[in-house]
Amino acid sequence: MTTFHYLWRLIMYRPGRYFINAIAWTIIYLAPIVPGLITKQFFDSLTGNSMLGYGVWGLIALLIAAALGRICLIIIGFITDVHFRFRMGMLLRRNLLEHVLKQPGAQAIPVSPGEAISHFRDDVDQSEEAVSWSVDVFGLTCFAIVSGYILIRIDTQMTMLVFLPIVLVITAAQLATVRLQKYRAASREATSKVTGEISEMFGNVQAIQVAGAEDRVIERFRRFGDNRRKAMLKDRLMTELLDSVFSNSVNLGTGLILLLAGTKMRAGTFTVGDFALFVYYLTFVTQFITNVGKFITYFKQMSVSLERLTFLLQGASAKVLTMVNSLHLKPGRAEKSEDRGKSENAVRGSKSDEKQSENAMLKSGAALQRLDVNGLSYAYADTGRGISDIHFSLRRGSFTVVTGAIGSGKTTLVRSLLGLLPKGKGTIAWNGVPVEDPGTFFTPPRSAYTAQVPRLYSDTLRNNILLGQAEQSDSLQQALHAAVLEYDVAQLPGGLDTVIGPRGVKLSGGQAQRTAAARMLVRDAELYVFDDLSSALDVETEQKLWERMFQRRSDATCLVVSHRKTALTRADHIIVMKEGRIEAEGTSEELLERSATFRELWYGDERQSE
Repeated sequence: MTTFHYLWRLIMYRPGRYFINAIAWTIIYLAPIVPGLITKQFFDSLTGNSMLGYGVWGLIALLIAAALGRICLIIIGFITDVHFRFRMGMLLRRNLLEHVLKQPGAQAIPVSPGEAISHFRDDVDQSEEAVSWSVDVFGLTCFAIVSGYILIRIDTQMTMLVFLPIVLVITAAQLATVRLQKYRAASREATSKVTGEISEMFGNVQAIQVAGAEDRVIERFRRFGDNRRKAMLKDRLMTELLDSVFSNSVNLGTGLILLLAGTKMRAGTFTVGDFALFVYYLTFVTQFITNVGKFITYFKQMSVSLERLTFLLQGASAKVLTMVNSLHLKPGRAEKSEDRGKSENAVRGSKSDEKQSENAMLKSGAALQRLDVNGLSYAYADTGRGISDIHFSLRRGSFTVVTGAIGSGKTTLVRSLLGLLPKGKGTIAWNGVPVEDPGTFFTPPRSAYTAQVPRLYSDTLRNNILLGQAEQSDSLQQALHAAVLEYDVAQLPGGLDTVIGPRGVKLSGGQAQRTAAARMLVRDAELYVFDDLSSALDVETEQKLWERMFQRRSDATCLVVSHRKTALTRADHIIVMKEGRIEAEGTSEELLERSATFRELWYGDERQSE
């Protein structure tokens, strides 16, 4: 997508609001035409040349009325500008966030969270600026045309000197395009590194303290900050240099006008009122020239922002950014959008045929009877490691454990299955029907997942478990019981309403894992996937957890990543992974007889327990 196309799609997001805003500001910028003519008559009246019979005080009253009217127009203009501009910014952030949330979890964003925040904040703001300034340029161009016509009728030579600086402005801006884009890109990149470093420092405070690395981390942050200062200095200097060119070119024109006006006034071909009109309009012509230069600058910087935002999309079409979607600004009411369906079809139409069978299955609400995985493969781009040619089946109510040494591909297997990694080779079938988009399909109520490292928010324990889901009857209490969390809740000062997470009560590793388990179990899914859930649990708590999970087996299917003997002894089926492949399958008794890898895991776990 070109920068102009991007700008046009943003304008056409809400064309009615944009044109109302443009009309409002065009009227605002045209408003000085009348006061200028009144000013001319005022000064001509002092020399007896005025064609109006209002007198001095009458002309003063007209000027005051015109000023008050323009103030009212500016208030209206700000209202229209806010309604359009911030909707546009919200649309960009909404679409960008929606795209990120739909990506596989391991590769949702190609940068650190701190850098992503810079994209969401700075690059969207830059896009807003460019579109907003296009309204000003349109309104001021209309003023320039009307005022130019009036001034040409008075004196063509002087009028040309007023508008001559615009040529210098456009030429300077065009010559500075490449360097301006280079400095703006470097500035944005340096800012992203600083915000990313802040995010990583705050997320690893304990590790930094334990390693005694405070000085090294501070020095690294200082270098990033210094690089950002230099990059932003160049960017700011170039911007200010262009602004200086814009302003001084107009000042040059002003001096020429003053010199020429004096000569013409002495010759009697130029009245005091004419001079006052030129000087009065010159202020707004200066604003027109400056704003045209700023718009050109913002437009060039917008191309950098578009490139950065497109990078965050990871190969998706840039049209995703400007896809028309409802913002739901009013409670219980979505904004209407006639062309939303057309926009979505333009981006997603190629997938419609692939999802027909899946959508039919989703509408039917078919409960899981059998899940078949055939030839599932995935390789990480940076290392080439992953999983290869994985085949297995899960039947309803089964308890399957995936085990293996560290780095054998256990977590990669479940993440590939659930669509948390980009789809590689192989097929996944739910009751015999192929699943084309695992990332969208394997969500509650079909599937629920607990990651290896639970993520908790600074919120109440209740909200951490429900995550926006409505609390129904005793579902929350059942989930707490199944996750062996009821005793811990009773010990918290506020029970379920205790704030936990980074800015609340710090939970132990086992409590955090069981909180994540309760979050999963409260969703009452068909398929539960646990990734090393019990690694931080003591033996007694782990036994209780699996016992209570087995009480739910008639309703759900479990896929568990674990090397713990408590889980292995209860498994219906065990899959042993080695170097990204399935080395052996069977029950614990069978594998103890014929799998050296499993025996090593089994007895190694036993020695660790002792």
